[in-house]
Amino acid sequence: MAKKKGNDEQNSKASSNKIGIKEGMGYMLGDAGNLFVLTYVSSFLKVFYTDVLKIAPGKVANLFLITRLWDAINDPMWGTIVAKRRPGKDGKYRSYIKFIAIPLAVSQLICFIDISKFTDRDWVILAFAYITYIAFGMLYTGINVPFGSLASVITDDPDGRTLLSTFRTIGGGIGGAAPLLIAPFIIYTKVKNADGTTHNEANANGMLAFAAVMAICAVVFYFACFKATKERVPSEANPHIDMGKTYLGMLKSRPFVVLALTGILISGQLQFASLNQYLYKNYFCNTGLSAIGTIAQYLPMALMIPFVPKLVKRFGKKELSGFGAFFSALAAIACFVLKPRPDQAWLFMVLLFVIGFGYSFVSITNWAVVADVIDYQEYKTGIKTESAVYAVYTFCRKLGQTLADFGGLKLLAAVGYDVNIMANAGFVDGVSQGILMVCTLIPAITYTLIFLLYQFAYPLTKEKLVPVYETVRKNNEKKIDA
Repeated sequence: MAKKKGNDEQNSKASSNKIGIKEGMGYMLGDAGNLFVLTYVSSFLKVFYTDVLKIAPGKVANLFLITRLWDAINDPMWGTIVAKRRPGKDGKYRSYIKFIAIPLAVSQLICFIDISKFTDRDWVILAFAYITYIAFGMLYTGINVPFGSLASVITDDPDGRTLLSTFRTIGGGIGGAAPLLIAPFIIYTKVKNADGTTHNEANANGMLAFAAVMAICAVVFYFACFKATKERVPSEANPHIDMGKTYLGMLKSRPFVVLALTGILISGQLQFASLNQYLYKNYFCNTGLSAIGTIAQYLPMALMIPFVPKLVKRFGKKELSGFGAFFSALAAIACFVLKPRPDQAWLFMVLLFVIGFGYSFVSITNWAVVADVIDYQEYKTGIKTESAVYAVYTFCRKLGQTLADFGGLKLLAAVGYDVNIMANAGFVDGVSQGILMVCTLIPAITYTLIFLLYQFAYPLTKEKLVPVYETVRKNNEKKIDA
């Protein structure tokens, strides 16, 4: 009886920070807010720059590269600010959501103002693009770092972490799918060609109007997230953190290094997929395919959400991620080899669905993997620095986006995409085939690398995480007792 009583007490302590569906849904709303603005900017701002402002793809590529150089300072800076902030009445992280939500939404809206209506000077248009995009990036980091760190203090329960990661994926799916599904029907205008065929042109007013809708949705969802979440795991009352030592420790941590590399690749591929807008417009000549492509990407994820938490509990996050990435790699390679013809959009969509099925395992568990790496850092160093880890991981994801945008736009220019011709045209022989090659080769390479990293380099198996969870839970209990 004494032994049973002791086990009951231990289980009671272990489950003191357990959470339910309500908390998961609250966290879900925050990532929906994130993705309303981020996905619209990531997927359509380059189209706005090239087809509305008529900035050459090479210059847009340089813009994305140069603005990301600032992120090398901006992201660790936000990580340090957040890490050294004392907890307040709203906790350590939640207040950032409340105060930055509206400025972020406004900055996203300003990015889509057609400055060319007020000036024809190229340098003014380009300067406006730089300033507004940098402002958006800074504010997005200011809300995303504390939002991501929030998951580590909502609960320290492994099942709860998986629940949060699952619901964050649902939120990301809602926020990510909305602009991809709806925007093409608002931001493009169908124009008839001289031969009776049609093509689609970007509409400046439609792009600004949809930016306003995404801004409003983001603010509503951010404030709902703020109201619905709670910080249960105690943070340091007076944090004194050697950030130099903290960041150096990450570089020496194999789990973090692999996490950073997969973050670059995962985020890079998601961003690179935005080039499919050019593929739909100038190869398949049907921008409505954007909605079908979005369904093909997100439907398998939605189907797998009920099963992944149970599969994680049985097999582990690393194991499932490696399995899923393998399927994505095979389908992406098949897409490059088969090269669907302009009249075979259905084949492209089928392969996108298979890629989405494999990627669903990576996506649904990704944020739980980040929390595991944060716990591992505490396990190895004794220092809890979730915001610092998350800030560097955020930078790695932005680096992936930058490489995708810079490389993708440079490749687009290399295959002959001329804004003065392609923005007002459909299929152009030679150029359109080049767009297809770019949009199929890079995913084949990227998904293969993701598979290799998860399968052979990431060390935190299900068994190796057991002592990590136990140590972190004991540390949290000591903070409560103190």
